[in-house]
Amino acid sequence: MSNAEKKVLEISIDSVISNPYQPRKSFSQTSLQELSQSIKSYGVLQPISVRQIGEGKFELIAGERRVKAARLANLITIPAIVNNQFNDKDSAVLAIIENLQREDLNFIEEAEGYANLIEDHGLTQQELAVRIGKNQSTIANKLRILRLGDEIKQKLLEHNLTERHGRALLKLPDEELRLMVLDKIIKNDYNVKKTEEFIQSMLEELTAEEEPKHKQNIKSFMNYRIYINTIKQAYEAIKDKQGNAEFKQVDKGDFIEVTVKIPKA
Repeated sequence: MSNAEKKVLEISIDSVISNPYQPRKSFSQTSLQELSQSIKSYGVLQPISVRQIGEGKFELIAGERRVKAARLANLITIPAIVNNQFNDKDSAVLAIIENLQREDLNFIEEAEGYANLIEDHGLTQQELAVRIGKNQSTIANKLRILRLGDEIKQKLLEHNLTERHGRALLKLPDEELRLMVLDKIIKNDYNVKKTEEFIQSMLEELTAEEEPKHKQNIKSFMNYRIYINTIKQAYEAIKDKQGNAEFKQVDKGDFIEVTVKIPKA
C-alpha cells in the first residue's frame, strides 16, 4: 500500500460524513460524555479511519463514537487515517468488522448490518462469512432473527433479552402468539433455558389440540366420500334400467351439490 493510498492527516471534523452503512444505531450518552472528557484532557489517541469521497469531504470507515465524542468536546480537527483504496463495498464491510471487534453491536444491529451487505452489495452469505471471518451457518442463524416483527425486536432490546430468546420465539407459528409469549417471558423474567422449555411446552399443547381436529377432518372427509359413493351407486342402478338418467356433482366450497335427474317415463 503506497503513501498516496494511506496516510494520517489532521482533518476538519466538519468534513467527516457518517458511513451510510454504519450498523450501530444507538450510542450510550454517558459513555460518549466520558470519552469526550478524556478527549478534552488527552486528545484523540487513536485516529479515525476515513476515505476521501470528494473535495474536502471524508466518509467515515471506523470511529463513529470517537467523532461524536470529539464533537461534544468542541474539537475543530481530528486525526484520521485516509484510506483511498477502499470502494463502497470495502467501506461497508469494514464498518461492520470494526463494530464486531469492539463488540459494540447488539444482535439486531449485527443482523441488519449483514442483511444490508448482502442486499446492497450483492454479497452471498458465504462471501460475507469469508470477509468477516465467520462460518456461513453463523451468518444464516444471525439473519433469521430479522424474521421477527419490529415490535418484538424492540421489546427484546428494551428488556435486555438475548438473541437466543429471539430464536426461541421463531419456533412459534405466528406473530400474535410470539408477542403474547414474549410478554409472559418479560413478566416472569425467564432466562433462555426457561424460555425454551416454556415455548416447547406450548408447541406440544398446540400439536395435541390440532391432532383431534385433524382426525375429525379425516373422518368428515371419509364420511362425505361414503355418502357420494352411495348416491352414485343408486344412480348407476337407475341408469342401468333407464339409460337417460343424469348425475351432476359440483363443489360449492362449503358443501357438495349433487343433482340426479330421473325421467318419469
